[in-house]
Amino acid sequence: MTDQFSRIEAVFSRTAQEQRMALMPFLMAGDPDLSATADVLLSLQANGADIVELGIPYSDPLADGPVIQAAAFRALEQKTTPAKVIEMLAGLKDQLSMPVILFTYTNPLLNRGPERFFADAAAAGAAGLVVPDLPLEEAERLSPLAATFGLDLVLLVAPTTPQNRMQRIAESSRGFTYLVSVTGVTGERVKLQDRVASLVSDLKACNSGPVAVGFGISGPEQVLQVKQWGADGAIVGSALVKRIAAAAPGKAALEAGEFCRQLRDAAG
Repeated sequence: MTDQFSRIEAVFSRTAQEQRMALMPFLMAGDPDLSATADVLLSLQANGADIVELGIPYSDPLADGPVIQAAAFRALEQKTTPAKVIEMLAGLKDQLSMPVILFTYTNPLLNRGPERFFADAAAAGAAGLVVPDLPLEEAERLSPLAATFGLDLVLLVAPTTPQNRMQRIAESSRGFTYLVSVTGVTGERVKLQDRVASLVSDLKACNSGPVAVGFGISGPEQVLQVKQWGADGAIVGSALVKRIAAAAPGKAALEAGEFCRQLRDAAG
């Protein structure tokens, strides 16, 4: 973990003191358009989100299930680029107090150049990055660079991650460690696997930093379950993205806010 107390770590410190779990919605930038995305971000903040993951659409989203893939393709059809996402986020700097984590893939990061990407993201007000297909060895190299810009590079642990590698990931991840609750891609699940509870314990044994669980959390019931298992945060993606996609024109922010309130009640 970083020696400097980051904005993301500050949120987890506050939620721990308040004896509740951090609520961390995910949405895809540019779906249905960037103006709607800005409205949804503000609505999520107003309705109890502690941290938001903001997806940058990419043409080959390997970690994403069908709902988020479809959202990414719709956003790409709207000509949504990393530069436009960062520009939209910069326009909200004075209104957003919750940390925003950019979710992107390795190719867009390397195409822009890591240093430039980090500098632009930080200038726009981003607090961190999640890059699910970034190899651990590359993440260990880039994480200190991201930290110089005040960005936490958050790393992921899968159910199949060997114990020794889990230790290494937990020690290298900044802000929190992202525990993937299922083997496979993102998407709603009817029931989370009970072994997630032991994975949360294993990760906490590796490092004193926060653990947030994502992939497969589809509603308040799973949020409550993850809380009971001892997680510090719950990340909800596909279920929210689906509601935004189904919303009537101009109603995406309203739908997102209502769902966020339901999740907030479950998270404490």
